[in-house]
Amino acid sequence: MTRPDLVVVGTSLGGLNAMSALLASLPAGLPVPIAAVQHRAVDDDGRRLATLLQERGRLRVVDAEDKMPLEHATVYLAPADYHLLVEARGLVALSTDPPVRSARPSIDVLFETAADAYGRALIAVLLTGASADGADGVVAVKARGGRVLVEDPATAECGTMPAAAVAAAAVDYILPLSRMGEYLVALVEGTRT
Repeated sequence: MTRPDLVVVGTSLGGLNAMSALLASLPAGLPVPIAAVQHRAVDDDGRRLATLLQERGRLRVVDAEDKMPLEHATVYLAPADYHLLVEARGLVALSTDPPVRSARPSIDVLFETAADAYGRALIAVLLTGASADGADGVVAVKARGGRVLVEDPATAECGTMPAAAVAAAAVDYILPLSRMGEYLVALVEGTRT
């Protein structure tokens, strides 16, 4: 299997707890960047989310800015009311294109653009949420040879989003949140395929 160069994460309802748990389980020197979408209110300035996640994990957490380069051991959060896209040159981009599945930022947009840019070198992680956002993105990741980890819908705070992804594509791993980090690290380090 191709060693990953990027991890993308999507979450919605219950996402603060889920993202906090995931990031707390990852090592400070994770050798890949993470781009993440957390559904949030339009008027959320984002700094509070980045600060909370930074306090709960060892990775650097930043609010993404247009044309920012992706660096290892860093989490790039989609700002409120902007889609977060990944470009082939290892950059993130921001967009105010219309909402997708009523969401901006959209998990589908992040996953689909990352799949186009990184193909087999991409890992997608879909966590708790109350919509089907992410399901089309998971299909795109799988179609381009990437790997997909989905939080177990039965144990997620809200299982709607992970269940939609499982129904839409043959995901690689369905895991409880408590095991997500260890699997992700093993995939990144190449000790699991």
